[in-house]
Amino acid sequence: MKKIIIITAAFLGLVFTACENELDLNSPNDITVDQYWKTESDAQAGVNSIYAMFYKDGLWARWIYFRLDLTSDEGYSVSPWTELADWTRFNYINYNFWEGNAVTWRDTYKAIFRCNQVLANVPNITFQNEDDKKKIIAQAKFFRALHYYYAGVIWEDVPLVLDPSTPADLPKQVKVAEIWAQVEKDLNEAFEDLPRDWAADQLGRPDKGAAKAFLAKVYMQQHKWAEAKGALEFLISGAGAKYSLVSNYRDNFTDTNENNGESVFEIQFGDQRKGGTDEAQNAAVSSNRSQFFAPRGIGWSDGQARIWLVDAFKQENNKNGKLDERLRWTLFYPQLLADFGDKTYDRNWEWNNNEAWFRKGSRDYYRNNEDYYNQVNYRLIRYADILLRYAEVLNELGSTAEAYQYVDLVRTRANMDALATAHPEIGTDHDKFLERLKMERVLELCGESVRWEDLKRWGDLNTQASVDKIALRDPDFKNFTVGKNHRMPIPQSDVDNNPNLEQNSGY
Repeated sequence: MKKIIIITAAFLGLVFTACENELDLNSPNDITVDQYWKTESDAQAGVNSIYAMFYKDGLWARWIYFRLDLTSDEGYSVSPWTELADWTRFNYINYNFWEGNAVTWRDTYKAIFRCNQVLANVPNITFQNEDDKKKIIAQAKFFRALHYYYAGVIWEDVPLVLDPSTPADLPKQVKVAEIWAQVEKDLNEAFEDLPRDWAADQLGRPDKGAAKAFLAKVYMQQHKWAEAKGALEFLISGAGAKYSLVSNYRDNFTDTNENNGESVFEIQFGDQRKGGTDEAQNAAVSSNRSQFFAPRGIGWSDGQARIWLVDAFKQENNKNGKLDERLRWTLFYPQLLADFGDKTYDRNWEWNNNEAWFRKGSRDYYRNNEDYYNQVNYRLIRYADILLRYAEVLNELGSTAEAYQYVDLVRTRANMDALATAHPEIGTDHDKFLERLKMERVLELCGESVRWEDLKRWGDLNTQASVDKIALRDPDFKNFTVGKNHRMPIPQSDVDNNPNLEQNSGY
């Protein structure tokens, strides 16, 4: 399960001390780019270095969750670090603020650089088995698409860099439509050469299903509903239909049943090294999310969940007349003990009655606090998300009646009544179905870094009326400016240094 992490770490001190050095100097102790990219092992180590970017603090080790979870109406921050908290409530003053913006921008393009290195150099390497070469190239295309996808979600109009960059480059900015087109191209090409399944010791690498899942995401953000339907059907009823919902909902958020049948793509985290997020040999391969999102007294509590989420779960009981069990494993909140008899944190918490925190990915099942070395894999896409997306696509294509069954698969796992039974008022009305589906996605996927892209896809950030509605449950949206805050500002230092870049409108 952790094989890729170990291989990746061994490579960090080798190539990129040379490849990412901004000084044109050759050290006798370093391997230069010209000396590298000769063998199959060079190629394999090169693609593994792309995986290492998941463990950088600008991306999935730490700060990207502030963008995707806390900026949405699911989360917020009351961190004593005022500038950090301001970056979750649309108070952007210093566009170069490292933790809020610049480090995520840097690490995104650092990851893209590593992908481009593989794509530029591996085709020139001789392999005994050409299929092995194709798989390496396909992985690099998948990850370039992944990182450009989130760049498009966060900043939208960004530079499109498709070749290994140098410090003197001044890449041109393109519209987000061109970013989406490149993401589609990379994913479609990656799909052709990725395997349907990897060997057991290679779990964690993207397969055909992961490529189709990200294709569905990028199609849906553009409202390409027919194309999204085709991509999703590969995972649900086509040649890639190997997924199923696990019986125990919480198995998606601990380290005890990782890479299970519900996982479409997950980031492999480990706690075997206690280093930082740099390129040292002992660099950590862990997640910091739970340390920053844990309740006061357990972690830093720089990120919290909105209390309206707790209320949302309590709007409808399950078939046994009890609370939706997903609430217990999704959120920490003051009534957890009273509602579920959950004594996990019947300890020295520091909280108020109107506060909640994200529970998914926490390690309360075996320890009393958090740290910077959380080993729980992050399920970036799981099958429940795919099913709810398919229901959304069918509704958009006029097949609302057909869409119910896919929502019901998710509700059944949670022991909830069928959607038509619980909400007969919906019928086949497109708008009513979509409004209910928005809530179904919250109940199933809350705190899983999909809400921000959901709000954008639904157009809920496009009008003052819809933003005002969000502000009723998340007061931070009173600061939201329509036509501006649907995307982040580009770091100002990049805009100042590159005449081919323009700051996003409104900033």
